Amino acid sequence: MATLLTCRNLSKHFAGRELFRDLSISFADDEHIGFLGPNGAGKSTFLRILAGQIDADGGELSRRRGARICLLPQEDRFAAGASVESVLSAAIEDEQLEPHEHDTRISIVLSKCGFERPGQLVEELSGGWRKRLALARQFVQEPDLLLMDEPTNHLDLEGIEWLEETLRGASFSFLAVSHDRYFLDRVTDRVVELNPVYPDGYFSVSGSYTDFLEKRAEYLEARQAQEASLAGIVRRETAFLKSNSKAQRTKSKWRIEEAYRVTDELRDLQRRNTTPTTAGIDFEGTGRQSKKLLHAKNVSKTLGDKRLFQDVSIFLSPGSRLGLLGANGSGKTTLIRVLTGDLPPDEGVVERAQKLRVVVFDQRREELPRDIPLRQALAGRRDSVEFGGNNIHVTAWAKRFLFRLDQLDTPVGELSGGEQARILIARLMLQPADLLILDEPTNDLDIASLDALEESLLEFPGAIVLVTHDRFMLDRVCTEIIGLLGEGRVGQFGRCSQWLEARERDARQKEEAARPKPAPKAAGKPAKSALNSREKNELAAMEANIATAEARVAECTRALEDPKVASNPAETQKRWAELEAAKEQSQKLYARWMELEAKANGG
Repeated sequence: MATLLTCRNLSKHFAGRELFRDLSISFADDEHIGFLGPNGAGKSTFLRILAGQIDADGGELSRRRGARICLLPQEDRFAAGASVESVLSAAIEDEQLEPHEHDTRISIVLSKCGFERPGQLVEELSGGWRKRLALARQFVQEPDLLLMDEPTNHLDLEGIEWLEETLRGASFSFLAVSHDRYFLDRVTDRVVELNPVYPDGYFSVSGSYTDFLEKRAEYLEARQAQEASLAGIVRRETAFLKSNSKAQRTKSKWRIEEAYRVTDELRDLQRRNTTPTTAGIDFEGTGRQSKKLLHAKNVSKTLGDKRLFQDVSIFLSPGSRLGLLGANGSGKTTLIRVLTGDLPPDEGVVERAQKLRVVVFDQRREELPRDIPLRQALAGRRDSVEFGGNNIHVTAWAKRFLFRLDQLDTPVGELSGGEQARILIARLMLQPADLLILDEPTNDLDIASLDALEESLLEFPGAIVLVTHDRFMLDRVCTEIIGLLGEGRVGQFGRCSQWLEARERDARQKEEAARPKPAPKAAGKPAKSALNSREKNELAAMEANIATAEARVAECTRALEDPKVASNPAETQKRWAELEAAKEQSQKLYARWMELEAKANGG
């Protein structure tokens, strides 16, 4: 593979702080790279340097002559009054293409990205489609290297799957900053983590994200072993020099300098090994013992002429972890507002426990003033916060969320998106909750923070409603998923994969329904159905049966997670067996459904 771009000893400072120093790394043709790092490590800045938008403070950047390098920033900005087609046209206006080549290139990219109305105004697009347009603007330039900063932000699951498929077949190299772990695992063949804890400033592994996790774990284990070995050498040298003054006088200068060198190396290694990389996220419950926290019975909601959901029933008790899925604009946020009482349902009723304490993470982050300093955002006008029954000084509270002391007077608006997300989580942790509602909490968080957030949610004693497109988090945290399928329809699922399969079936059925029906034959016997009457009845009832089976899986999961069961091995074994039987029944029903559908379609 030919080298596209080489960095030699790059350094960069921002707001008086060193982001990285003496960074040397190369990127080649045909590489699909995932780019990781903690919030504030300088990932976005590094991408802007590679794209030539800003300069490094030191070092050298070499690009292959004629190489086209494009950057997809986190924020999607478009000219006022622009249409979908005009955005792409403006992106290639400097290439002086022939009219037919210009139009053909735009037409191909619009089709690839799913746009059916080239003249549609950008202001009419949802956040997910604006992100697709931002990606299309880069694709149409036919880059050699595409730099992408959080490309899955604002995309729904369907959009993320489309992007994965597009990137897997990409003819260009790309480097993607992303916190979406399934996305990284499916599209990358190299993963690089930018982090000052590594001696070179980064750690690179050829392979998928899973390969990266394995290699990094091996590296960190080796580093711990190296620290222990160096510590032993330092102890021996120090003890010898202290215990034998004659030896100290006659010992060669080289050996003394070597002892000092090893001591400095140990000190540096210990600093790297003890640098905190994970925020201390820990949501606090109220301790309420009520079995019923919230019960929504057959609620429905319509906005304008659009039916968002119909006959939705939700029962939340302590330990419930419900995920909400749906395309952008399908009504997930509206359903949350109905559950919290901010909006009344058109039909049905929502019963809440008396004095139910609900804490909501707002994806829009409107509650976070941009002009106040970090210390005020964390602790208000006080110099400490109360958490877990203890008073914690704002400096210690800031450190818990990986903020440096020199950031305490920095306005919130100057912090990165990930740092602002950590502020919101820190504020939420100060509010004990019965019900925790998180609306897209993963945007801008680094992977270490996501891991910490997931652990906290798994340990939270109250109920959780989680809206996120992070498939990894949904599969790890949620015991039940409700999916909004459009046109008021709602489905119940156990995992994200089941939701995606349901969406694919739905799309196939709509496509088949839209196909023109063949003209009936003038004579002959009517076509005989491939299914007999019993099988037709079985197929008609299959969706309801699967929903019941998935509900049983969720019920068994909650029963197994009951803390009272942990101390009773016999009861634990019984409930485990019940859960396995429920899962097996669910799998059998899915297999039977596929069998009947294949037979009905002549397969």
